[in-house]
Amino acid sequence: MLGCSYGRVFRTTVAGGSYQEGLTVHLQGVPPGMLITEERIYADLLLRKPGQGELASPRREPDIPVIYSGVNAADTMEGFENKGYTNGTPFVILIPNLDRHFEHIEQYRSTNRTPRPGHASYASYRKYGEWDDAIGAGFFSGRYTSTIVAAGAVAKQILEAHGIGICAYVKEAAGIRAPEMPAEAISKQVAAFKRLRRDHDLLYKMVYREKRITPEMRFLEKMAVLAEIEKQIPELEAKKAFDFENAKAEYGVDPLMNCPDVETAEAMRRRIVEIRDDGDSSGGVVEVIVTGVPAGLGEPCFEKLDGELGRMMSIGTIKAVEIGAGLTVKDMRGSECNDQMRAEGGKVVFTSNNAGGITGGLATGMPLVIRLAVKPTPTIAKPQKTIDKVSIENAELAAVTRRDPTIVARVWPVAEAFTALILLDQYMLHLGSRALGKPFHRESKVLG
Repeated sequence: MLGCSYGRVFRTTVAGGSYQEGLTVHLQGVPPGMLITEERIYADLLLRKPGQGELASPRREPDIPVIYSGVNAADTMEGFENKGYTNGTPFVILIPNLDRHFEHIEQYRSTNRTPRPGHASYASYRKYGEWDDAIGAGFFSGRYTSTIVAAGAVAKQILEAHGIGICAYVKEAAGIRAPEMPAEAISKQVAAFKRLRRDHDLLYKMVYREKRITPEMRFLEKMAVLAEIEKQIPELEAKKAFDFENAKAEYGVDPLMNCPDVETAEAMRRRIVEIRDDGDSSGGVVEVIVTGVPAGLGEPCFEKLDGELGRMMSIGTIKAVEIGAGLTVKDMRGSECNDQMRAEGGKVVFTSNNAGGITGGLATGMPLVIRLAVKPTPTIAKPQKTIDKVSIENAELAAVTRRDPTIVARVWPVAEAFTALILLDQYMLHLGSRALGKPFHRESKVLG
């Protein structure tokens, strides 16, 4: 299978499948000297994982990451304190699948000849034939996005050290759209949502607060802990992670829907559940806001920054990507669409940001604003017309597998992570080209 790598300087390669032994992330370009912990990676993964309430699939995958390579096993010399820090070699993360059960595999087997409309199951069968990994949709399952989130956790840590912040949230769900809010207020609410989910995640407490897995443990020791957790999954499902109303009051956010406006989040949830109870699914819009991006970031022609961000169409559920004003520019006049500039205190400021922080494929220094259109979940509990993909005969399908009533509530951390992968690769190219050119530049106000 090709197409499983992204990036030129910061290169991400992913592998695995929904019902294989697990998934892997292979990163090249991670700088030496970083302290990256499994706890920090899990703090992002827990935002995406299923089994967290009425808006997600009931599959309860722990998504506990294991750092397999790329860090020093011990202090390398006397006087050096570099144990556990990255050493510049490829950084590999494993994400074992723990919630795999035979009865669920049988549900997939019983429907695999009749592909789900709207899903990749027909096209993947045409490409890979009888060897297609069709149990749980294999690599075409949304499960693979855990690899993007894990890789993005590393990329975000690097970008944050350089003053670049990324914040994603649910802008619209099931036809209900959030009101416009200042970026600072959105960022504050999203941070509160992340704290709530981390503070009340049972596995976060069990694994990291109780130190069942620590950075000092060897790989096989960590696997033994995961084997025990696998046995406890049914018990964990029965436990209530937190009191919904108390958590909402304490953190000031909706505990299940990462929308910064609480009233809108509640309305989104109610509508999603109504549609789910009718046997159907719904879509929405995720918005990503990036601050601290230096002006000039990006490459012209075939690798423009907005074109690279458009690669988020690679997320299986995304059907459109907008930058800035997006599709609404078609109804604007130039005088409305243009982001006019002024000089204030020796700095350039823009009076608007319809360009979403990008012109000519290069960053302007304004916040990047990206929106992703999320389609409804293909797997629904309504009869659908399909075919038998082996005999090519007409058939009907009523889905019986575990499903998400909407993907929008879980895809925003994937968008946040993918944005980080794209920007870090572009940022490393940007820094490299500027550094190489410095000896040849005359002193100037722009290039220094």
